[in-house]
Amino acid sequence: MAPINTLHILNKAPEHPRSLACMSVLQSGDALLLTENAVLALAVNSIDPGVPVFALAPDLAARGLESGIQGASLVDYAGMVDLTTHAQKLINW
Repeated sequence: MAPINTLHILNKAPEHPRSLACMSVLQSGDALLLTENAVLALAVNSIDPGVPVFALAPDLAARGLESGIQGASLVDYAGMVDLTTHAQKLINW
């Protein structure tokens, strides 16, 4: 995996102000990890950040969204930890 400048970990629903703020600061070389209610953005196709997008699979499953999701790579908890080790900086939204 290529190094990540900033890993943005977003847990807010798509309509939340912090979600909108997160999307507005993404830059080339960053990555976005969707957790908790942020995974709902994949169901309404509101994600097009121009950076790699990852989604926490257990959170998708908890919301009944484990199938038919496009636009994100699914990761488990170990994969989430692995992403953090490739990031120079983390921002939790």
